[in-house]
Amino acid sequence: MVNAVENQSPHRVVIIGGGFGGLYAAKSLGSVPVEVTLIDKRNFHLFQPLLYQVATGTLSPADISSPLRSVLNRNKNTKVLMGEVVDIDPEQRKIVLHNQALEYDSLVVATGVKHSYFGKDEWSEFAPGLKTVEDALEMRRRIFVAFEAAEKETDPEKRQAWLTFVIVGGGPTGVELAGAIAELAYSTLKKDFRNIDTAEAKILLLEGMDRLLPPYAPELSAKAAKSLQRLGVTVQTKTLVTNIADDIVTTKQGDEVAQIPAKTILWAAGVKASPMGETLAKRTGAQLDRAGRVIVEPDLSIPGHPNIFVVGDLANFSHQNGKPLPGVAPVAMQEGQYVAALIKQRLQGKTLPPFNYFDRGSLAVIGRNAAVVDFGFVKFSGFLAWLTWVFVHIYFLIEFDNKLVVLLQWGWNYWTRKRGARLITGEDSLLTVGVDKQGDFYEPANSNSAVKV
Repeated sequence: MVNAVENQSPHRVVIIGGGFGGLYAAKSLGSVPVEVTLIDKRNFHLFQPLLYQVATGTLSPADISSPLRSVLNRNKNTKVLMGEVVDIDPEQRKIVLHNQALEYDSLVVATGVKHSYFGKDEWSEFAPGLKTVEDALEMRRRIFVAFEAAEKETDPEKRQAWLTFVIVGGGPTGVELAGAIAELAYSTLKKDFRNIDTAEAKILLLEGMDRLLPPYAPELSAKAAKSLQRLGVTVQTKTLVTNIADDIVTTKQGDEVAQIPAKTILWAAGVKASPMGETLAKRTGAQLDRAGRVIVEPDLSIPGHPNIFVVGDLANFSHQNGKPLPGVAPVAMQEGQYVAALIKQRLQGKTLPPFNYFDRGSLAVIGRNAAVVDFGFVKFSGFLAWLTWVFVHIYFLIEFDNKLVVLLQWGWNYWTRKRGARLITGEDSLLTVGVDKQGDFYEPANSNSAVKV
């Protein structure tokens, strides 16, 4: 417990991670008489729910990112450090960075999750996930390189492979990616090429469960599938991916095995906890679930360590209904705010009831004028759901300038059907790509890299 006796030095709160959980904890502690240190490997907060729009050329990374120092500059009790925590010493109450150690009185760990390929990490080379800005830019590069390569390809089969996009995973990210790529192919890019018809693109969304958006109500899952099909997306449920290699996706649907030639494969199927979960387990004896998330107490602390809290996607909080809370932004926000309030109460010799998540609902966008919304007491889809999705995401963007830029960009895109961030970046762009004797595109040996694309 935090000692309620007033100390000469302020209570030191160290927060690891500047995502939703860590940032909301830091913001909520701004007026509390404590000393806050927020540590993150990046100098910015990333609004992950809109990463797919960076990946598909609607928004630029800066539109959904906010410098942490700018967000917290009004909190005079808060300092921000750019660095990586590599170890924790709960006995000495210290966290260890690469080049320094910091002491804490209360520790909040909010380092999130990363992609999980279910033991097939070699697939990551062929099927990038979507958790960071770099992931989004790599996806964007692959998507737009595919159209450029198809424009230069003369072999019909190889051209079709370039125009085939496979998205693995039918959760919100997979649904949003599939819908956005369909709008690109069938609308935005339709008049931009001369040798190909982008409407010949095939967008396949693969889901292992019996329906899309498994956490949503079945009727909303069905409406999402119909909306995607109207956009031109081929939805395959009860479909397991058994291998990804050499531009081939091998699937199994019941007893039927199929191979799909595709140059662009995108991963939206699973996540696992950040390595900090294992560090906490090793140093504190905390229990981890199968995804590596830390199983926390009802007040989000680690058993036996009431001054160490885990929030956000890294936490397995199963005390509310027997199931872990979903890894979504509202959960992380509320957990961060709760821990901040608990620290404040403890300093006053008080405490709080156990954390209780208030579910305000779930939203997923499918495409232009199409989304699904589940507020519990009411479920709806279509244009009204799409408008709701737009304004909810604008509301939760961190800074005013981000809200304004994104709103204006969306308005412009809506009326013009254009996407202004369709940039191909990286050393292996098609500017230096040639064709070998087999007809495959490749990087010439005198370029910075020599890999097939």
